[in-house]
Amino acid sequence: MGRKTKMAVILLIDSAIIVFANLASNIFLASMMTVSRRHMVYALLAQVALYVVFGFLFGVFNRITRYTSINSIVSIFSAITVASAIELVFFYALDTRKEDLFQTISSFFVALLLIISSRIAWRILVEYQMKKGSRNGVEIQNAFIIGAGDAGELLYNTLKKNSEKTHLEIKGFIDDDINKYKTILSGQKVLGNIEQLPDLIAEYGIEVLTVAIPSMTAAQYERLLDIVNPLDVELYTIPSIEELATGKVAVTKLREIDVVDLLGRAEVTLEMDVIKSQITNQVIMVTGAGGSIGSEICRQIMAFSPKQILLLGHGENSIYLIEKELNQCYSEKNTEIVPIIADIRDAKRIFEVMKKYQPAIVYHAAAHKHVPLMECNPAEALKNNIYGTKNVAEAALANDVTSFVMISTDKAVKPPNVMGSTKRIAEMIVTGLNGKGTTKFSAVRFGNVLGSRGSVVPLFKEQVANGGPLTVTDFRMTRYFMTIPEASRLVIQSGSLAQGGEIFILDMGEPVKIYDLAKKVIKLSGYTENEIPIIEAGIRPGEKLYEELLVDKERSKEQVHEKIFVGNVKGFTYDQVLEFVEGLPDNHDALARELIRFANKSSEEN
Repeated sequence: MGRKTKMAVILLIDSAIIVFANLASNIFLASMMTVSRRHMVYALLAQVALYVVFGFLFGVFNRITRYTSINSIVSIFSAITVASAIELVFFYALDTRKEDLFQTISSFFVALLLIISSRIAWRILVEYQMKKGSRNGVEIQNAFIIGAGDAGELLYNTLKKNSEKTHLEIKGFIDDDINKYKTILSGQKVLGNIEQLPDLIAEYGIEVLTVAIPSMTAAQYERLLDIVNPLDVELYTIPSIEELATGKVAVTKLREIDVVDLLGRAEVTLEMDVIKSQITNQVIMVTGAGGSIGSEICRQIMAFSPKQILLLGHGENSIYLIEKELNQCYSEKNTEIVPIIADIRDAKRIFEVMKKYQPAIVYHAAAHKHVPLMECNPAEALKNNIYGTKNVAEAALANDVTSFVMISTDKAVKPPNVMGSTKRIAEMIVTGLNGKGTTKFSAVRFGNVLGSRGSVVPLFKEQVANGGPLTVTDFRMTRYFMTIPEASRLVIQSGSLAQGGEIFILDMGEPVKIYDLAKKVIKLSGYTENEIPIIEAGIRPGEKLYEELLVDKERSKEQVHEKIFVGNVKGFTYDQVLEFVEGLPDNHDALARELIRFANKSSEEN
């Protein structure tokens, strides 16, 4: 049924109710006093006409009746009240008998009651049919919502409206606030607190728990897991407030509790106006666009509506996937999404692409990042991380790119390995080009990102799925961790703040023991350390026990953002770096030693 047809049906039903209300009022009043049938006809016509006018004015007929809410009822009340009031004033001004005026007053109350009741009855019927339909072929699971606040109410109401798409039947709310105990929220009772979950789950036959507390801390998640893990229930949480606000996902898109929730990292807020002024309607290039960080930078940039976004990468499949995702998720944007298959080691190809598209900003995320693999393949690290960065940076300089931001790593600090050394040398290439043209060159250092393809967390999950054990190279090993969205946002923010020549350092919070991370993954999986043991496997080639973001002499008090510092990082000049690179030996072992020696010597020259 079309929208106009639905509006016509609602209008006709409401008009019929008004006719019935007037007839019923006339018959009822006639048993007690003398009332005019002629006046009833005039009053009926006037009330219907006025209700239609004010019904459209207050939006009564264009509301979807299955979603009858307080606002809908207020609209109906307003339309009928205003229509009846005008009618009453009009007939009163004509010196109509008071007995006949009772006709208008009586029909107002009857019509108001019946029209509102019709909406409520229709909603109840639709919800019953939807609920009944949703059970056909689908196993319904009883669930609690943990959190009787705004987010919990939003989740419950959204699930209720979309009951045909969900398999959950909410039995009540759980909240630790004692003042909410036994209160009613959207028709559901707050049944108890988290400590009472074992008894409540057994009493109500609960199979699913959903956390709807956006501000829930890591410690609270751990406490919840300690209580829930022995119970045979599934545990989910709602998406972040940012995801909901940006419309990336619906509130009903529940997700499993992740290790990120247990690390308790706060959401990063961006200085939107500054970034928007630099990205909106501009051409933006992202190298390594198919990787974990590169693809997330693309997602974040799309929110600012660039004119074009250039997805440059060597891997055909990864570029295809991010292009497909951006086209699907941001179809409302006018941004042209351009997939470019290119190897950053191919200088001619990179210069051609840069000249053709003339990007305003380049985010250089393409790199080899796997430490043990680069120890075995130093020549590839040299070609990709050093020569590749040189090609992209020089192409940006030659084509007057406004801002060039290189993604670096904490492994560039006092590097004992090939990967970190090549990234440190790449930093010097980028910052060394600053001042040679109009391009503002900068680099951004941060630690490990959770959820990336090279992250330890997917490995731990795979080991849990295989029954264990979880392998940690050394129980003393610590790392800085950050989520992919958090790191990507801060990279974009750093680029917007760059004046040229900076190496920005992201605030990674406190370092985390890999051993503790392994324990959290085990707990998240519903096991204990007795069931899934953790063993030491030994440090791999090139690995350090502890990572640093800066050496002592590089530390600076200059802070340009709540989570971004400017490091006092210098090193060799651009010409000195090129002279060194051109003289590197071909021998595998000698090449690795020279790269590490030169990268560490750059810190001594600070």
